[in-house]
Amino acid sequence: MGTQEQDAIELLAHVPVFETLGPRDLTKVAAVTVPRAFDAGHVIFREGDQSDTCYIVRSGHARAVREHGDGRTLTLAHFGPGDIFGELAMFDDERRSATVETLDQVDAIAVLGTDMRRLLREHPDISVKLVISLGRRLREANERIARQSFQTVQSRVAGVLGQLVVQARAEGAGDRDVLVTVTQSDVAQLAGSSRESASRFLAVLERAGVVTQGRGRVTVHDPAALERYVF
Repeated sequence: MGTQEQDAIELLAHVPVFETLGPRDLTKVAAVTVPRAFDAGHVIFREGDQSDTCYIVRSGHARAVREHGDGRTLTLAHFGPGDIFGELAMFDDERRSATVETLDQVDAIAVLGTDMRRLLREHPDISVKLVISLGRRLREANERIARQSFQTVQSRVAGVLGQLVVQARAEGAGDRDVLVTVTQSDVAQLAGSSRESASRFLAVLERAGVVTQGRGRVTVHDPAALERYVF
């Protein structure tokens, strides 16, 4: 087994979609992956494109956005190391539901939908395990949506910042003074609030010494303090 394939196995093992797969199954999936690299500001695919490939981030960051008819762009999700996007391409070739663009240099591994579907036909047991994983992710998503429907804007914004801190720590950030690269607009959209409401709460956090805001970035000085605003 080559180093590239071994690296792919280690990366796949930390992706929730593949959490039910054992080492042997992960080896089969890794065998159909290919490395991909994208420069900062690159559009990996656009909303409405044919869906044929999914990606797992090895390093770097990207975001999923949708454009409204009035010209507004809404951020749906941020992706960092270990995150997967475009995963439905493993199962069908429907058109993309969002645009994914890189925020900085991104190294990833890609899985072609045709290769993955062939693998699933040849190994039906892998199909069953992936269905279980996807069912768990759907259940978690439903629970998250249910929680958010009862949360205040402050709670949702604090939760978004907390998630970004967790991602940054997975990339080596320390316990305090955690830098997350995100705009006020992105925070608001990820929290499902208006930019004005998110901005007001971020100002409250800044006055309390919990965060410091910069252009396109937020430094979370005291991540534990965010938990006081999440309920």
